[in-house]
Amino acid sequence: MTADDATHVVAQGTFDLLHPGHVHYLRDAAAMGDRLTVIVARRENVTHKETPVLPNRQRRDVVAAIDAVDDARVGHPADIFAPIEELDPDVIALGHDQHHDEAAIEDELARRGVDCEVRRSGAREPEYEGELLSTGRIIDRILEERG
Repeated sequence: MTADDATHVVAQGTFDLLHPGHVHYLRDAAAMGDRLTVIVARRENVTHKETPVLPNRQRRDVVAAIDAVDDARVGHPADIFAPIEELDPDVIALGHDQHHDEAAIEDELARRGVDCEVRRSGAREPEYEGELLSTGRIIDRILEERG
């Protein structure tokens, strides 16, 4: 298989305090193709929830350490679609609970001339009582137990 034949998948997210839900999302995204690039949101661009605790580079480095990930990078400072235009993926994989509107993403991709499919990964349920699959819940637990 040549690089031109490989299905390139892009996943994106904040990935603050990496947890099993993130690993599931990235493995699911990797299974959608042959190569997975992950775009880690810049702290300054995260407006839909609390600002990440960890710095951009640290979150990128931890994501890059996951076996399913072929490449990880920090997102563009001003235009979240700029890396997508540069990478020209075949698939954009969204997390099952990410806030993104698939139709709006597809419209913006079409406007920019990027031909790729938008898919959602499947959900991962906790495997045992007390397993935390949310950065917010992890932070809350830390504050409860050690705050």
